[in-house]
Amino acid sequence: MKIKVKRYEFRDTYTVGRMYIDDVYFCYTLEDKVREGAKVNGQTAIPTGTYNVIINHSNRFNRDLPLLENVPNFTGVRIHAGNTSKDTDGCILLGQTYAGKDFIGSSKSAFDVFFEKLKQVKTATIEIC
Repeated sequence: MKIKVKRYEFRDTYTVGRMYIDDVYFCYTLEDKVREGAKVNGQTAIPTGTYNVIINHSNRFNRDLPLLENVPNFTGVRIHAGNTSKDTDGCILLGQTYAGKDFIGSSKSAFDVFFEKLKQVKTATIEIC
């Protein structure tokens, strides 16, 4: 599975993108602010690049979740449900709707469909651009 996140709205505290799965639009994404230079813990989006995605157990959420591997200067970068940038510490949130500002809607349903698709494949990569 090839996942691509195309970021397109860069704001003071958050970043909005669109997620594509195998070149087909899937949902909106919400991340922390993209920053040049020093990382601010819990307030900085991950760097652009391509990363392997695995599923493993998250101690924080106490369940299996997607994990991005080998993100420079970050650990524990997950893809999960959430509605605002306050719900992410460098992770990627998924949502079916976006009406502007720091909020994506129908996040749990977007994540659930994504997670089911991910569980059906042997390998997955995500490109952040």
